[in-house]
Amino acid sequence: MNLYLRSLRPVQLRLVAAIARHGKLRLAAASCGMTVPAASRMLTDMETQLNAALFERTAKGMRPTPSGEVLARHARKLTHDLDQMAQDFTAHLSGRGGSVRVGAVTGAALALVIPAILRLKHEAPQVEVLLDVSSSSRLMWGLERGEYDFTLSRLAPEAHAPDYEISAGRDESILLMVRRGHPMAGRDPAALADLVEYPWTMQDRGAPIRHALDIAFHDEGIALPENLIKTASVVAIMALLRDSDVIAVVTHEVADLLLSPPFSADLVLLRLPRPIVIEPYHILRPRDRILSAAAKRLLDLVEQNLAGMTVTNSVNARRQ
Repeated sequence: MNLYLRSLRPVQLRLVAAIARHGKLRLAAASCGMTVPAASRMLTDMETQLNAALFERTAKGMRPTPSGEVLARHARKLTHDLDQMAQDFTAHLSGRGGSVRVGAVTGAALALVIPAILRLKHEAPQVEVLLDVSSSSRLMWGLERGEYDFTLSRLAPEAHAPDYEISAGRDESILLMVRRGHPMAGRDPAALADLVEYPWTMQDRGAPIRHALDIAFHDEGIALPENLIKTASVVAIMALLRDSDVIAVVTHEVADLLLSPPFSADLVLLRLPRPIVIEPYHILRPRDRILSAAAKRLLDLVEQNLAGMTVTNSVNARRQ
């Protein structure tokens, strides 16, 4: 069995990974450039050689068995590295090219990743960049499944830390934003107890920004506002601020984006008696995956931006 596993061909690994991803043999076969009968024969031959069922056939599709999950997990990694090899080699022959996939929480995307992407595209316009801005839990889910080369997010509690290269990131602070005509605009400072009767928009439970806010209200001995609209969308938050007396929970980076030119939104920040700090995010990438040249360059630029921001913060702290 060990000898057979060691001699599996890339097409077999791709098929196993594709079935696990799509849950349908027809879709998996198409993604591998195979006919359904050929894919079925290949899967049956593998299960016969291994003397183990790799997938459970159900009315809703195909689900990996425990044995199939083990094989699919390694198949994803191996096919990812093979694809990366082909991509990097082609990029090497044709000049600067290739692709990079990165995920980031909102603050990290605005402060670090987008400036790095703009610089990368100036150096190498042909590089294809995918940027996904989402929650840490969604980003970690995607990172585990090979959707991203690296992420700027928080490590999930259930994640196995030794599986990742973890570089220090930075923490974030919560700000409260309202429209300029809000009844609490100009109150200096604005205590949380004075704000609970207004409508709020914030992320759902489980998000780090929501967790930090929950703790802040608990420390003040007051209940969280009951009138909540749960969203992490900056566009939705902007629309709510425009049309209501909602209090929006945002990070410094989002506030800077909205209040600075060219947007210069007619919004104001409420100053709190003490800051509310969110746990830091980190730069995460799997140890067992090879970064493309484009991904490595973008990662270098992100780390340069982070280092420059750290130096600036240190200088400002000393001046204060």
